[in-house]
Amino acid sequence: MVSEGERVAYWVVKAILVPVLRMGFRLRVEGLENVPRRGPVILAANHRSFVDSLFLPLVVPRRVTFVAKAEYFDDWRTAWFFRAVGQIPIRREGGSASEGALAAARDVLAGGGVFGIYPEGTRTRSGYMHRGHTGVARLAFQTGAPVIPVGMIGTDEIQPTDRRLPRFGRPVTIRFGTPVPVRSGPGVGDDHLACRRLTDELMYEIRELSGYEYVDTYATRSDAATRGAPDAPPGPGRLGAYGAPLDVAS
Repeated sequence: MVSEGERVAYWVVKAILVPVLRMGFRLRVEGLENVPRRGPVILAANHRSFVDSLFLPLVVPRRVTFVAKAEYFDDWRTAWFFRAVGQIPIRREGGSASEGALAAARDVLAGGGVFGIYPEGTRTRSGYMHRGHTGVARLAFQTGAPVIPVGMIGTDEIQPTDRRLPRFGRPVTIRFGTPVPVRSGPGVGDDHLACRRLTDELMYEIRELSGYEYVDTYATRSDAATRGAPDAPPGPGRLGAYGAPLDVAS
């Protein structure tokens, strides 16, 4: 449950940061009309940079909630900021992390809120889009909330994974697609094949929106994620063949 203080802090921080983002970066937003003005909705985006979790909620006129690494909340100097921008802390350790993230997401959606998620599970280190985890599909089937695919373009040029501070003046584009149809009902979220099909369809839509090439491997937090992938990561517009493409993201 979001406290009144966190609710107020979210909109104060947003009022401060939105003008900064628009002045500091060449920001372009497309398809925002596809996001419903009220009611539960899931925003599913590709994940290229830490700043994805800043740009995405700041361009949406509604409060957007993500789950984030609990380590971000261990230091009070950073914890207040992450709470203020709508982050929920989740520990990664053990098998309960994904279920904890799903439970937090269900609470947000049950309250008619907007939940943001990265189906790839972590930021890409190879420059490619990766296979999606099926947690996003389970969440959609369990709640019946519409899923909006989102393409994030250029955020890795602003802050790559090995850079602590962002580069100002760079272009970034955020594209919101039309909702991916979801068939909800008892037991549908337990059907692995149905979850896999929906996730694959969602990753296809995100790839079309972002223009990044897709590889049919899961993203990891090590350089091993790039093994077997082409040598030069492509930029937007160089689409590869689509193979078969929710977890807590960093």
